[in-house]
Amino acid sequence: MKKLITLIVAAIMAVACCFGLTACGGGDDKTVGEVQIPAVTSQNVNQFDNVEIASDFKIGVICLHDKNSTYDKNFIDAVETAAKALKLSNDQLIIYTGIPEGSECETKANELVGLGCKAIFADSFGHEDFMIKAAKANPTVQFFHATGTKAHTEGVSNFHNAFASIYEGRYLAGVAAGLKLKEMDQNGLIKDTNKDENGNVKIGYVGAWTYAEVISGFTSWYLGVKSEYPNVVMDVQFTGSWYDEVREKSAAEMLISRGCALISQHADSMGAPNACETAGVPNVSYNGSTINACPDTFIISSKIDWTYYFKWIIASVGGDAEAVPTDFAGTIDDGCMVALTAINGDVMAEGTVEKLVQVRKSIMDKTIRIFDCSKFTVNGEHLTTYLADVNTDADFTPDTEVIKTEGGITYFAESELRSAPYFDIKIDGITYLNVAY
Repeated sequence: MKKLITLIVAAIMAVACCFGLTACGGGDDKTVGEVQIPAVTSQNVNQFDNVEIASDFKIGVICLHDKNSTYDKNFIDAVETAAKALKLSNDQLIIYTGIPEGSECETKANELVGLGCKAIFADSFGHEDFMIKAAKANPTVQFFHATGTKAHTEGVSNFHNAFASIYEGRYLAGVAAGLKLKEMDQNGLIKDTNKDENGNVKIGYVGAWTYAEVISGFTSWYLGVKSEYPNVVMDVQFTGSWYDEVREKSAAEMLISRGCALISQHADSMGAPNACETAGVPNVSYNGSTINACPDTFIISSKIDWTYYFKWIIASVGGDAEAVPTDFAGTIDDGCMVALTAINGDVMAEGTVEKLVQVRKSIMDKTIRIFDCSKFTVNGEHLTTYLADVNTDADFTPDTEVIKTEGGITYFAESELRSAPYFDIKIDGITYLNVAY
């Protein structure tokens, strides 16, 4: 019956959307079990597609890994889609993969300048300092960096940071997971071994590092789960690597052995999803759908769709468009950069699509704030004040008050004061199983 319902929903709701599998112009091949989420209409999606790009323009992209990493694949797919949309020739796009977070990044950036690139983008946090050095050495070239923290304070006019409020997408993916837990419980699929001593259902998370980006992501996901299934706690196992399939698989297997009934991740390989598929444990992935490899356990995935930002870079530097801001954070309101894949209709709980549309609207009209301080505690207390490290220095000193009250809601204002996440709080209900690498 569920399969019939999901196919009907797919027939009614399947649209080429910027909030879904085909967000901002790219996506994986459709699979029978996939159900689309209705679009958020955005004028931003195609606004640069008719900008004429100079024939001598080139853009260079520096990636930490290659397409085997879901994280890097997400960037590569996006820039290739953007280049195609703006009719760049093959020699106008140069992509370097496997570039470590060290001086080799600066070397490669300078090499791209020598090859004629007028815009150069790097995708990993540890690339930032080396991109800044290259920007200072090449003031006529524009440099762009994802997940970085320093552009808004560095004062280098040709260096830019960008990120998106992906915690909004992760929260929505958490809502889908919470509905799945509720369905599992109703169907008698939650066992005593899936509960802690207080009767709370255990879920698990494979995290790369104890950085704010990861903490912000898994906390928002957990809060999304909890919004639909309140009696839940979460164990987090860190790997100490952005991309290590062996460690990620091992971390997921360990969480499963501890009784976690559902697992998500901020890690870039197929290690955790494959472990979940083998064990029959539902999984929420990151940076793209894993439905083809994990048809029986994949639910949904959130990701940042960078296509719009790459189009903006190309149109700004290579054509005639407004300059890209020094520090840019795409939000769910853009209907463009915060994306969900289609849902696996064979695994999701019934009513998930409708619920996600409802919650998404509430996030957009600000009646839901992801880090609503009334929805979580820290050591048993609700936050009323918190200094975060927004203006990064060598000691990562907390420097900026980030608790705001608007519309009657007191909340942690994530990514409003800087694009890169700065939510680094360990809230109650989440247990770190390890912090040593």
